[in-house]
Amino acid sequence: MGIATTQTTKYSGKRNRLERPELLAPAGNLEKLKFAVHYGADAVYIGGQKYGLRSNADNFSFEEMKEGVEFAARYGAKVFVATNIYAHNEDIEGLEQYLRSLQEAGIAAIIAADPTIIETAQRVAPKLEVHLSTQQSTMNWQTVQFWKDEGLPRVVLARETSFEEIEQIKQHVDVEIEAFIHGAMCSSYSGRCVLSNHFTDRDSNRGGCCQSCRWKYDLHDEDEALYEEDSELFTMGSKDLCMIEYIPELIDVGIDSFKIEGRMKSIHYVATVVNVYRQAIDAYFADPQGYEVKQEWLDEINKAANRPLNTGFFLDTPGAEDHIYDAEEKAAPYDFAGIVYDFDERTSFATLQQRNHFKLGQEVEFVGPGGRFFKQTITEMTDMDGNPLEVARHPLQYIRVRTLKPVEPMDMMRKKMK
Repeated sequence: MGIATTQTTKYSGKRNRLERPELLAPAGNLEKLKFAVHYGADAVYIGGQKYGLRSNADNFSFEEMKEGVEFAARYGAKVFVATNIYAHNEDIEGLEQYLRSLQEAGIAAIIAADPTIIETAQRVAPKLEVHLSTQQSTMNWQTVQFWKDEGLPRVVLARETSFEEIEQIKQHVDVEIEAFIHGAMCSSYSGRCVLSNHFTDRDSNRGGCCQSCRWKYDLHDEDEALYEEDSELFTMGSKDLCMIEYIPELIDVGIDSFKIEGRMKSIHYVATVVNVYRQAIDAYFADPQGYEVKQEWLDEINKAANRPLNTGFFLDTPGAEDHIYDAEEKAAPYDFAGIVYDFDERTSFATLQQRNHFKLGQEVEFVGPGGRFFKQTITEMTDMDGNPLEVARHPLQYIRVRTLKPVEPMDMMRKKMK
């Protein structure tokens, strides 16, 4: 890898207003990939069975990657693969063939941090774009210029980068910038954590993070406990990032790809968050001057929220109030109850696959891409043989439910928890 040149490419920092940013969604498995794309993602990022930082996700075989690429292509979407570990010597064997296999599967790009993985991909799989991972903690335009000079078309910035710093980067370097705009924020700098290694011998930077920042701890000053006997134990996790109220600012500063965190998150989370950001981005480009944040978008985001939300480092440096020290209270306690597989217009019965317990008399919500939404009470449901049911108890059971309005395949049904 050569030394960066001193020559820089000046860039205005303002995108063409007709040019929409990419909406990039996480996909922990093939089903999540399909829902992310169906609900509006322009691209998804996944993990293979090697070289990624989410070893606890289901991850993809090469056959599943090919199916995912084919499905995404029908929507005009792309698939990226995270190969963002910091490699040890024993990780290098098989790397060349793995990268060639990604290229053969139709993967559009890899997301990488280790220079060896970057150089190897450029050499043996030239059709794969290489995007610099956020694990490189890139926060200044000189470093972005370095990576552009090394042939990388896109840099994923450190999560600690502010609007002001992004604007300066785009003013100096004509390169694609990807930034996280929603999801969990690591308590360590750009995800470079060693707590997991120390506590459990699971290497965060090789895919084994044990989420030790989310654990509950006793808090002591030497031998003195710093909490009441009946109080909640201490945690140190950060609040989750949410920039849904700042879509115009994200666009104007020149971010090319809006990235959502969450390869370990549920179908309901991924589809809901993608659905909201898709609507917001499209609404802005339909009428930039008249654009307003809709309350229903905020409500939807909160129905998928796992933790309290904030704006990360975009506006200022997070303080003590941006961390979680006590028990987390879910903003809106909703459960993902089922997926629509079919709808009979003649009878108004939808065929659902059950994902969580629900019953007659319960109020539910149906949600689909583009903001389709309605509430109803379940008044009638049967099994697939037509036998009446009062309760849907069995996971993955197919059930027929009468709906007040037409629904479509891959619409979601959720229920409010008591």
